Amino acid sequence: MAKPSVTSTSHPSGALSLDELIDSLVVAHRSGADPLPFSGPSTCLASTRALVEEELGALVSRMRGEEDLAQLDRLREWLDQELVRLQACFAERREPRPSWAAGHPPTALRDNQRLVMLDALDLAPEDSLARRTLDPGFDVASLLVGLAIRGESRLANRALDRYLLLSGDYALTRLLSVFQVARALSCARRALQRRSEMMEGEPLAHIADAVGTSRRYLALAEKISVFRFPPLIIGTGVSGSGKSRFTANMVERLGAVRLCSDVERRRLFGISPQDMNAEPPVDIFTDDATSRTYQRLAELAGTLLDAGITTCVDATCLARRQRKLLCQQAEARGLPVLIVSFEADDETLEARIVRRAQRQGVLPQASLDVLHRQQSLFEPFDSEERQHLVYLDTTAADATDTLASLIEQRIYAG
Repeated sequence: MAKPSVTSTSHPSGALSLDELIDSLVVAHRSGADPLPFSGPSTCLASTRALVEEELGALVSRMRGEEDLAQLDRLREWLDQELVRLQACFAERREPRPSWAAGHPPTALRDNQRLVMLDALDLAPEDSLARRTLDPGFDVASLLVGLAIRGESRLANRALDRYLLLSGDYALTRLLSVFQVARALSCARRALQRRSEMMEGEPLAHIADAVGTSRRYLALAEKISVFRFPPLIIGTGVSGSGKSRFTANMVERLGAVRLCSDVERRRLFGISPQDMNAEPPVDIFTDDATSRTYQRLAELAGTLLDAGITTCVDATCLARRQRKLLCQQAEARGLPVLIVSFEADDETLEARIVRRAQRQGVLPQASLDVLHRQQSLFEPFDSEERQHLVYLDTTAADATDTLASLIEQRIYAG
């Protein structure tokens, strides 16, 4: 797919990095959240349906080719089915509101020093869609579509993972394909609208480019609408084993969303992921808290798998019952599951723990005590688990590539 061009002109209001943009979205969406779901008659569904109908109608009126119209018919049929199938999910969403873009000056998106998009969500503040009241998830959909059409899949993967981790809005993923398809339709319509606004005498190449751009967005919409059968990857290992670092790498490489036990444990007690160093007001490591944490991880894994998203769980998973609870989420859906045991020798584990404690400015002994306790509590994998199990030596120089190869061989290659 060809990438839309961007210029190197500096944006009048500067730029944001991807992480800064996601952080700003999370804050804006949280501050605008209502204390309770909106009590109106499926407002989120109604606003989404209205947008879809308008965009499809505008595209049909501007397209002439039989293949183009057939493609629009397929997308219309898929959207109609999804809007009916997901009614309950729409009903749980909060009141629609204008886009983040409408409340912020024009801001570019950069990756290090590289300009990615002139408008951070690929949505200008003056665009009518920015002022339209829609589910806040449309901001995420706009960003993902803007990155995807430019071939920035790794940035898109990282954006979704970070947004979900910080916001905790995993329920959005059930509706995200609908929002992304609707956004792609809007972009396709916008391209054709520009063609109709071109003045007489405009070079034919410009007109052809507008049509080509519209078709690329429609092809992207069809790609998004195809359900994927995602695997569940369960990363297990004691503190210092490297599971967090390696599962983070899988986010960009596989398009996975990572569920982190330490984040979800703290979220259960009202501690924001942006405040991970905050001292908990109560003991959050009781047996009951641990049980609730793994139940939460299992529920979230089910939500992500239902949305067709590759899911990677980052947790120690010391007990077989914890690992089994997670595995059941994939097995109940007929989806593949892989358990990755992250391994390192005792000397390496302890050295990593000490370095981490020094970076955090804390005494390492308490962390070493946690490591030793985890090692004593770990329950070996049973015969059923070993059917899904691979071991990864995280001290190896090529460990990241080895993990990717293992996943491809055990899951994607059947």
